[in-house]
Amino acid sequence: MSATVSFKVTSPLGPQTVTVSYARLGRGEPLLLLHGIGHHRQAWDPVVDILATEREVIAVDLPGFGTSPSLPDGLVHDLPTMNAALGALCEALELDRPHVAGNSLGGLLALELGRARRVRSVTALSPAGFWTQAERRYAFAVLLGMRRLAERMPLPLVERLSRSAAGRAALTSTIYARPGRRSPEAVVAETLALAEATGFTETLRAGTAVRFTDDVPGIPVTVAWGARDRLLLRRQGVRAKRTIPGARLVRLPGCGHVPMNDDPALVARVILDGSR
Repeated sequence: MSATVSFKVTSPLGPQTVTVSYARLGRGEPLLLLHGIGHHRQAWDPVVDILATEREVIAVDLPGFGTSPSLPDGLVHDLPTMNAALGALCEALELDRPHVAGNSLGGLLALELGRARRVRSVTALSPAGFWTQAERRYAFAVLLGMRRLAERMPLPLVERLSRSAAGRAALTSTIYARPGRRSPEAVVAETLALAEATGFTETLRAGTAVRFTDDVPGIPVTVAWGARDRLLLRRQGVRAKRTIPGARLVRLPGCGHVPMNDDPALVARVILDGSR
């Protein structure tokens, strides 16, 4: 079931109210799930039920994505602000140092939460921030192309394409290695989510100067990379391991940039193992 929560975040204009949509299910130690840029919390749907057998799962729409409104005036969509907002979200939901798993942008945010010692463990799936400048420019160009296509495509065309495996591949093969496994309804919903993401442009702009260069000592960290990731190339996982020497580096065979859909059982096992 979807819910919303509002909380205060400090800004140059004084405390501002941030509202976030989320879904919460399961029992056990809390596990916060963070999606990537232009996506929404439903990206985690293929693994949520498995995770909920051992964890209380909280999947959130990041501010400016999904059904969460953008950050208010005085707050920008950069890492320090998002780190503060996610910390305030955990306090509002009474999550005492949850485990956190994130994909892409969400993986970078998960690592930032780990570096700030706000979580018990981190599982980062193809996290942003371990790129060279050339790799970042490539990824951002692909993301911008996906965004412009989603904005310009009429909804009836998106719906028609989503009904066939070939059409779903045309819409989502950049992020999924096995796009045919995604349901037509999910493909339509995430195409609309990308087109309507009010936080997309500012988040992408803030990412031009982002590099994750610090270790995350003192908590368990897992970095997992899809072997068929076409957006953030898998060699970036080796850099992540060099940056965070104590991290467990896991290869996800047959998976793309958003691996939860490509192999739900494998990804759920990696997350649960990382949070044990």
